[in-house]
Amino acid sequence: MSRIGKKPITIPKGVKYTVVSNICTVEGPKGKTTALIPSGITLVEKDGVLTLERPDDKHSAVHGLARALVFNAVEGVTNGWKKELDVVGIGYRVELKGKDMVVFTLGYSHPIEFPLPTGITVEVDPKQTHVIVSGIDRQKVGQIAADMRSLRKPDPYKNKGVRYSDEKLKKKVGKTGAK
Repeated sequence: MSRIGKKPITIPKGVKYTVVSNICTVEGPKGKTTALIPSGITLVEKDGVLTLERPDDKHSAVHGLARALVFNAVEGVTNGWKKELDVVGIGYRVELKGKDMVVFTLGYSHPIEFPLPTGITVEVDPKQTHVIVSGIDRQKVGQIAADMRSLRKPDPYKNKGVRYSDEKLKKKVGKTGAK
């Protein structure tokens, strides 16, 4: 049995959802997003609580997935999702250029311009070393943060680069001198 699939989803006030064929559209105070529901999974609402049900064990593989997608959509339109990144290194910095462009200076010979898709907002702290990526679509926020991190992955020897704020890094020992 799917433990995640059985968990109920509480629908907060101000959040509405509609299901058309296999697409669940969720609207809330922060915006509107969609979640794809696999065939065979049905949504049942009782007293402001949403549960996902499946007809038989043939659909057990996607039961938890469907529940997670709907929960992420509901959570996104109420609170939103965010990922925090730190830029570590001498001369490494980030700046906002307008509302839809982020410019990274990461030790390369040129600055890297990173365009932002619609629905994603980025905040940069005054020190230009901390970035907050936020939006209502969890998948899109995570993908943009991963793309930003891949511009200069953390170096295991010097710990320089772009990393998630909660990421723990193991620093490797460098070469030993010749005797």
